[in-house]
Amino acid sequence: MSITSLLAISLGAILTNNFIFSQFLGICPFLGVSKKIDTAVGMGAAVTFVMGLASAVCYGINSLLKLAGLEYMQTVAFILVIAALVQFVEMFLKRYIPTLYTALGVYLPLITTNCAVLGVALLNVQNNYNFIESVVYGITGGLGFLLAIFLFAAVREQLEFSDTPKAFEGFPIALVTAGLIALAFMGFSGLQVWPQ
Repeated sequence: MSITSLLAISLGAILTNNFIFSQFLGICPFLGVSKKIDTAVGMGAAVTFVMGLASAVCYGINSLLKLAGLEYMQTVAFILVIAALVQFVEMFLKRYIPTLYTALGVYLPLITTNCAVLGVALLNVQNNYNFIESVVYGITGGLGFLLAIFLFAAVREQLEFSDTPKAFEGFPIALVTAGLIALAFMGFSGLQVWPQ
């Protein structure tokens, strides 16, 4: 494992294989919480924290499952780990940042079923990442989610003051905007960190 491979994993998770715009995972909270920048950043930070911690814990759980010959239980075990981590984040926000807890509303518990969080744990296994690579992929995958939801929230805030056709007001223009940003992120698909 070298710094270059960790950098390649990081850039891949943030830009090339962004969970929202390239892999289309985690769309529900992305669309639901992106109306204001502050709630979008709060959700992105919570998802980043859960993804990083879930990657670390799920690596250990997966190692135990392999030793016991129970690899087929990965998905169930990962979901239980993610649910416990989200419960921890929810209790923390309720106690220390109640305004963010209220603003996130129903979308905070939905991190439990956010397929991006489960996806990062399963992709760590599929890509045979070691512990450090798993944690780096989890954290930078969350930062990619944060970048995506921040950009989208910034555009949606500006769209509130724009003159859009009646048929596109509200959610339709948000979907068109998300599609256009996803097209822009497709430009990173040919990105190569170092020539070979």
